[in-house]
Amino acid sequence: MNILRTIQADITTLKLDAIVNAANSSLLGGGGVDGAIHRAAGPDLVHACRLLGGCKTGEAKITPGFRLPANYVIHTVGPVWRGGNADEAALLARCYQNSLALALANGVQSIAFPCISTGIFGYPAEQAAQLACHTVQEFMAKEPSISEVVFCCFSAADLVLYQALLA
Repeated sequence: MNILRTIQADITTLKLDAIVNAANSSLLGGGGVDGAIHRAAGPDLVHACRLLGGCKTGEAKITPGFRLPANYVIHTVGPVWRGGNADEAALLARCYQNSLALALANGVQSIAFPCISTGIFGYPAEQAAQLACHTVQEFMAKEPSISEVVFCCFSAADLVLYQALLA
């Protein structure tokens, strides 16, 4: 049985098989969730990310979780919002699809996503949440081996969006 749920929490505290990092293309850390994950995982994460050679928008790469309770970190680079006419929706959908495909390939059964691209990248939160829920539900319908997907919201406002969409 597949579980799809949302919580308000610090993603770095979740004990799941994998957490997803809303990374920048260098994968070497930044602000928001990216910086928090890098700080919590410790310096070994930066070293592992250096070996990956960056990541393109919509793609995903995986590293160990190091000091995190999660076994893996799946790094994905969301699109910067440019008004909605620069393929942002397709690129954001690919972030979720590629992260889940990478999770599947690595035996991950439980995974948490942050609100990808909605921080400094400026993607409108409601549109991003709708796309995230739809894309993940579609993937889970085809691939039942991922048993739990958690949308981990940092803000109460984001939590309300996801709760309404998953109700």
